[in-house]
Amino acid sequence: MEVGRAYTRVDAADKVTGRARYTDDLHDGPMLVAKILHSTIANGWVKSIDTAAARALPGVVKVLTCFDAPQIQYPTPGHPWSTDPGHQDVADRLLLTRRVRIYGDDIAVVVAEDEVTARRALKLIRVEYESCPVMLEPEQAMEPGAVPIHEEHPDNILKRTETVVGQPDEALSDPALLHFEGHYQTQQVQHCHIENPISYAYMEHGRITVVTSTQIPHIVRRVIGQALGIGWGQIRVIKPYIGGGFGNKQEVLYEPLNAWLTTQVGGRCVKLDVSREETFQNTRSRHPIRFDIKAAVSSQGRIMARECVAISNQGGYASHGHAIVANAVNGFRQTYPDAVGHRSVAYTVYTNRPAPGAMRGYGIPQCDFAGECLMEDIAREMNWDPYQFRLKNIMPLGYVDPTNGITCYSTALARCMEKGRDFIRWDELRAKYQNQTGPVRRGVGMAVFSYKTGVYPISLETASARIVLNQDGTVQLQLGATEIGQGGDTVFCQMAAQAIGLPTERVNIVSTQDTDTAPFDTGAYASRQTYVTGKAIKKAGELFREKVLSYAREMLPQAGELDLRAGEIVDGGSGESLLTLEELAMEAFYSLEHSVHITAEVTNHCKENTFAFGCCFAEVEVDIPVGKVKVLRIVNVHDSGRLINPKLAEAQVHGGMSMGIGYALSEEMKFDPATGRLLNGNLLDYKLPTAMDHPELTALFVEDEDPSGPFGNKALGEPPAIPVAPAIRNAVLHATGVAVNTLPLSPQRLVEEFRKGGLI
Repeated sequence: MEVGRAYTRVDAADKVTGRARYTDDLHDGPMLVAKILHSTIANGWVKSIDTAAARALPGVVKVLTCFDAPQIQYPTPGHPWSTDPGHQDVADRLLLTRRVRIYGDDIAVVVAEDEVTARRALKLIRVEYESCPVMLEPEQAMEPGAVPIHEEHPDNILKRTETVVGQPDEALSDPALLHFEGHYQTQQVQHCHIENPISYAYMEHGRITVVTSTQIPHIVRRVIGQALGIGWGQIRVIKPYIGGGFGNKQEVLYEPLNAWLTTQVGGRCVKLDVSREETFQNTRSRHPIRFDIKAAVSSQGRIMARECVAISNQGGYASHGHAIVANAVNGFRQTYPDAVGHRSVAYTVYTNRPAPGAMRGYGIPQCDFAGECLMEDIAREMNWDPYQFRLKNIMPLGYVDPTNGITCYSTALARCMEKGRDFIRWDELRAKYQNQTGPVRRGVGMAVFSYKTGVYPISLETASARIVLNQDGTVQLQLGATEIGQGGDTVFCQMAAQAIGLPTERVNIVSTQDTDTAPFDTGAYASRQTYVTGKAIKKAGELFREKVLSYAREMLPQAGELDLRAGEIVDGGSGESLLTLEELAMEAFYSLEHSVHITAEVTNHCKENTFAFGCCFAEVEVDIPVGKVKVLRIVNVHDSGRLINPKLAEAQVHGGMSMGIGYALSEEMKFDPATGRLLNGNLLDYKLPTAMDHPELTALFVEDEDPSGPFGNKALGEPPAIPVAPAIRNAVLHATGVAVNTLPLSPQRLVEEFRKGGLI
């Protein structure tokens, strides 16, 4: 069995030896260098730009401003395109903008012979602005008389939606039920992938080629075409190895600008490499969302109805638009289906912050913090065991979401909870830490989650796979799906090997995607690839297998039933080897009677979705006077169906848990409220957790095969980052009795809350 095997990553040797080549490694010849001039106001207009001194600097090839760039508005998120205008993304971006909406907006660009000259030229450009008041919070942007950040939305509300399921008002107004309210806030954080966004662009045979670090090469090609107003076939996008993305590179960032720049310098190669500070300020981040929640609960602990009002701070541009907060309120509803009814109201509001976009979990880390804090707060107020309270309300097998039809085809959440409870010694420690005194106290907390697999039916799910037989009996697997560091290429090879009947060692894959040759796939996001692309690989593998056996029948006309096992044609009954795949391949390529090049290519239009589940248990120590939280033990337990590769699954969970610890305790983008300037846009001032801040990370699994998955598998890429922050918060609550409802649980915030709670 190849699926379920702890196979070593196919890219491991190249990465650890330094042979793997990333975007910045690929172009050997001379390149021009582009550097962007960013605005020094957060809200207003560019009145004029004086570029004379910059253009006169020796080595400067071109200086282009917002007055020179095409005035074509285009969308940037990495969503599949839709022929239905109602399902298309918001087009509110320009290559360079005169209307400044964030501090650091892109207003001009210098193309020079080298980086030093380009940077010197930027300092010579003079800009005159007309400024407006800075609005960093939705409440400011929605005030009457506030300046519209986009004229199309005079109230600065990009979108408002309301969803009602059942009869929530009946329960929410029923005096016989228990009633609760909760108010929770999450912060804006950055992905902090190792490799900053980078691309280079050049022209060849009248076409534009862009080599870029992206999760979504086929979508990048489409968006470049839209931004430049040219045919999509006039663009070629190449994606090499990528140094992380986590959703930031599920957005088309600077590739359209770079593609335009090469057309302005005669097709010469232009490199556009942004700094870490620019990555913080000018690319994407995770949305800060405020949740105001009401709940009605029976005296037996059953959730009868809830109302969730969520306000998402979208920053200056739509990016993924309303999709994030809409996903958040859906996720809030789904984990614990209300017995009577549910109402959610979601707002996406333009402000003058850098625009958030997709980040690992796509709104679910935010809603899970709110939902799991609420569950803990209710249980504490009622003196219920928070474990049993959750267990009584979790999504049951067979649940069908009433708004989109996503179905729970499998669930092992209850078993995950049991496994995590036993590991952390929940009952023992809840009792042990019940009545503590003194400045240093300990506690244990938990959180659970659910997460859908892919984007169907909200959006299109499609993927293709191509399998080609080589002369030596190995096969080439070609995909548009992207390896972004998560181990995708390895599990793709394992799935192909399983479907064909080969050892994984005999499947070759190239991590570089080229839109001229790679089959279409929308890319790495939404924890979709092993599910959606996996179905395409399985179908292609089965078709390839049929073609091989058909040719084997020609070569072995007297044989009985044939099968393909471990790379050999065998007798289906006895298992006796009759022919190696290498012998068959040589005959198929070079036969004078019947030469055929055996390939299989399949498109999978996925019209299924399913839920993955899991939980996190954390034990913490809190130093109350200094507001310091130390995570002593932490465990994530996941139901992701059947594991394709257990070792890679464990690595995925460890990475997600690390991100969750930073989200819980220290990470936050901070802004000057007067100017909108980001104050900590670097890896010194932005407090990422280090190895010294981590306990031993434990990943456990309950494998419950999902019947809708290609090999019984379902989502795992994003889920590990979801439940960590609320589990830590709930452990702090258990330790101190103080409920902290805003992330992160930084020392400053904790000291303030402990003072309010009378502990200091």
